[in-house]
Amino acid sequence: MSLLLRMKNTIEQLKTRLQVSRKTLIIYVVLYFCWGIMMNYIGQITAIARFTWWWQVITCYILYMIPISLLVRDLKWYEQYAYGLVAMALLEFGGYWLETSYAYPDNILDKVFGIRNFSLGMAIFFGFYFPLGNWAVGKLESLYDKIQHR
Repeated sequence: MSLLLRMKNTIEQLKTRLQVSRKTLIIYVVLYFCWGIMMNYIGQITAIARFTWWWQVITCYILYMIPISLLVRDLKWYEQYAYGLVAMALLEFGGYWLETSYAYPDNILDKVFGIRNFSLGMAIFFGFYFPLGNWAVGKLESLYDKIQHR
């Protein structure tokens, strides 16, 4: 099989994995947006880290994390975590390198794990978003369906 044909098949498989119902997509968007706003707020009040601009919740949580969640949603939780860990490592590294994320100086994570481990710690923590988010969306869909069938 030629390289171009394999690439085309891979792209088609990715497109298929990204396809979800409108209801499912709305649940993902609402859940991840609220989650992002909440985590950015918690990061600020605990003086750990924050986004430089509020709208980064949209770019990170909706435009970056939802597609990844959709791509890994049918995998086992630990596989979702492994892929999520890689995805979040890239996001965390890029955010602090480009200074679009701000880590508060001398924050609690720096004190516990050391300043050189901050991005790694954040990636390890946020990698759990993918299996947890997919689980939560599944539960919310089930709840919605039960309410609709009453």
